[in-house]
Amino acid sequence: MAHADLSAVFSSLGLTRANAGTWTGQNSFSGGAVLTSHSPVDGALIGTVTETTADEYTLVLERAVAAFSSWKNVPAPKRGEIVRQFGDVLRQNKDALGRLVSYEMGKSLQEGWGEVQEMIDICDYAVGLSRQLTGLTIKSERPQHQMMEQWHPLGVVGVISAFNFPVAVWSWNAALAWVCGDVVVWKASEKAPLCAIACQYLWNQVATVNNLPEGISSIVSGGAQVGQWMTTDSRVPLISATGSTGMGRKVGMAVAERFGKSILELGGNNAIIVTPEADIHMTIIGTVFGAVGTAGQRCTTTRRLIIHHSMYQKVIDALIKAYSQLKIGDPLDSRHHVGPLIDTQAVSHYLHALREVVREGGKLIVPGGVCEGEGYESGCYVYPAIAEAKNHFAIVQHETFAPILYVMSYDSLEEAISLQNGVPQGLSSSIMTTNIREGLRFISESGSDCGIANVNIGTSGAEIGGAFGGEKETGGGRESGSDSWKAYMRRQTNTLNYGDSLPLAQGIVFNID
Repeated sequence: MAHADLSAVFSSLGLTRANAGTWTGQNSFSGGAVLTSHSPVDGALIGTVTETTADEYTLVLERAVAAFSSWKNVPAPKRGEIVRQFGDVLRQNKDALGRLVSYEMGKSLQEGWGEVQEMIDICDYAVGLSRQLTGLTIKSERPQHQMMEQWHPLGVVGVISAFNFPVAVWSWNAALAWVCGDVVVWKASEKAPLCAIACQYLWNQVATVNNLPEGISSIVSGGAQVGQWMTTDSRVPLISATGSTGMGRKVGMAVAERFGKSILELGGNNAIIVTPEADIHMTIIGTVFGAVGTAGQRCTTTRRLIIHHSMYQKVIDALIKAYSQLKIGDPLDSRHHVGPLIDTQAVSHYLHALREVVREGGKLIVPGGVCEGEGYESGCYVYPAIAEAKNHFAIVQHETFAPILYVMSYDSLEEAISLQNGVPQGLSSSIMTTNIREGLRFISESGSDCGIANVNIGTSGAEIGGAFGGEKETGGGRESGSDSWKAYMRRQTNTLNYGDSLPLAQGIVFNID
């Protein structure tokens, strides 16, 4: 391992063995094929994980189902107390886990720490939520009757997460599911499996201290086959899946076929509209972070910049200047703004997109390319690129997980909103303007069609207090804040008759002697 100073970090997160396998709670076992984890930072082998076998998967689900039978009966505030303790463990290990995220996934250390902070924040949110799982009382049309709605736990929640947020997305789901009375089985990305094992190790500390049953939190490891077991398993009433639109279609169809529920967080093709009344300084900061943060591998990455023609050259010149100042390299070095892509396959997709935009008639104004030389031996580092393009280009309509920003101009706000909405995806969107009318127009019913619409901030960097998710091919799911907790529970309507007769609804008369 090139980063020898990370040995203590790995040890503190329970990654001291040569390999790790499927975790069903406090215990682990292994028996499947070996899955390797190489760091995109330096190409070094971090560790190996054994893939979950079919027999191991069966055991995981059996223990999860058994754990649910007792966990659901624990009072919700008591469940919140367990989540509070888990949040404290995350606080104690924020530095170590953030460094692991940065090294295994490749995002900057600041973003790695930020991702763990999201985990801490959602735990805090869930603790408060544990005392607010409220229902409704409803006035009945029948005398001496009371109606109400209440919410009950679903059971086993299956979480399938992607490599770009290897720990935060799981926690968004897990913290809410736990306080709702559910148990969680997590299939992390096979490109970042050690982050999942570290999280399970930290959970195990809390579970052991509180004498909790195995199965409240479990992980399974492997590729598409393991995910398919989960999506077709009727013992898993809810699947929350984050990934590509193609993956989401398969998951959604499989879960729907068995009448399960799904939360789908899929592709994004996010745009910022820059109006003549935009604050240029704020625009450049929001655009550059949105476009190059996590090396363009966020679902909320800024991929399109739609600039009013009167501002076009001014914004382009400022962007070129800003891009010239970007430092690319080891993400654990705080001097660097941009780390590597996840692997060399992602680099190939990046290069393909650059060729395609030129072939379709676009122009590279910041050309990009693969980084070479000392420090770039992993082959995963690329230069952020900017290309003039048309919104209808096939490559612009497609989400490329890489730091490529497509720029285009517009004449009217209506045209800009049409361009913003004119892609299959509908996750995040922004407008930069100091004109209140333009801002309100953008977030109105005739404005952005995305699940997230911002004014004077970028497309990236959501807070856990608001529901996160998008429309159209983004999947329509919602995670994290607001009333997203309802997705992890089942609604039940109750009618209570406290009288001595049985009147029927709608005035129906049904008499028998």
